[in-house]
Amino acid sequence: MWDKKLLKNIDYYLLISVFLLMVIGLVMIYSATRNNYALTGGDPFALVKKQLIAAAIGVLGMIVIIFSDYRFPDLIFQILYGINLLLLVLVLSPLGMEVKGAKSWINLGGAFSLQPSEFAKLLVILTLAKHLADKEELDSFWDLWSPFLHILLPLVLILLQPDLGTTLVFIFFFFVMLYIAGYNRRFLLGIILAGILALVLLFVSHYYLGTPLPFKQHQIQRITIFLNPDRDPTGSGWNVRQAIIAVGSGRFMGKGLFQGTQGRLGFLPESHNDFIFAILCEELGFCGGFIVLSLFFILIWRCLVIMQQAKDKEGVLISAGITAMFLFHILENIGMNLGIMPITGIPLPFVSYGGSSIITNLLAIGFVENIWIRRQKLLF
Repeated sequence: MWDKKLLKNIDYYLLISVFLLMVIGLVMIYSATRNNYALTGGDPFALVKKQLIAAAIGVLGMIVIIFSDYRFPDLIFQILYGINLLLLVLVLSPLGMEVKGAKSWINLGGAFSLQPSEFAKLLVILTLAKHLADKEELDSFWDLWSPFLHILLPLVLILLQPDLGTTLVFIFFFFVMLYIAGYNRRFLLGIILAGILALVLLFVSHYYLGTPLPFKQHQIQRITIFLNPDRDPTGSGWNVRQAIIAVGSGRFMGKGLFQGTQGRLGFLPESHNDFIFAILCEELGFCGGFIVLSLFFILIWRCLVIMQQAKDKEGVLISAGITAMFLFHILENIGMNLGIMPITGIPLPFVSYGGSSIITNLLAIGFVENIWIRRQKLLF
């Protein structure tokens, strides 16, 4: 009887959209990497196999979460927060592995690695939701010190890697969760505006007075080059230009599956990860891009419905944080593929290659489904 009620209350629209996005992602990963011997080692399905293994682990974790209860005891949340900090510290230790200027991975041996900053997003959302749900008042500036402290420690550790893209995700879902939790809107807007002003003054001071920035020079170039890719067309502007060419050359119906040239001939770096949407548009055109955007629309729509119908504040905040995380990833990744957003190295959920990313996203879906099936009192 319990199983029947559980299966009856699952949001299948959400699960089907996620499943279709993963299938599309596997096909596009194969298309983008099958001729890249440096990545595949001669096996055109090498990265597809690794992504499938990660997806299988994520699905198993999602099922376990769905069959559990998202309202963990306080001790569990404290342990999760501690594990999160430990993993982020290990990244900065000799166990950490540096790739393309960022020390964000832990080598697990062989061809497998772990990116703790991906899991940190979900772990911080879960623990922050519990923290905010337990607070009785969020009216004054002083009520913010504990939520800020809660997110500050993992945020600093991620900035030290440095991983600017993940930092932006943290900031986005943090303020969304504060807003949903009922924090004073005027104070919240004031903090956001003050933060933007401080960032502007930081850059102005750097360029005119030579004060140091907490970012590396290549990160600054990647962030600002989208404003004018032609400023450095063969350097930092290369990826943006090639992504725009790939998207535009696909036109309405695309060149055909596996017929793209930008990724296959090596013109577009990271075509299996950061710029997989550009490869999809090149091969499947506007129609393929529209289908993917429609699936993401369903995903965000169902997450918002679940947030609205959650039966307690903790469930509302968890689903709000997860929705914000997905939304930022989607808008930023697709935006940088179209040349209208800065390049931050953020993957496209369920589509881009990345084991840690797809596991984290599937676990997040597990929690959203968990909140949905427990939106009403069930007889277990």
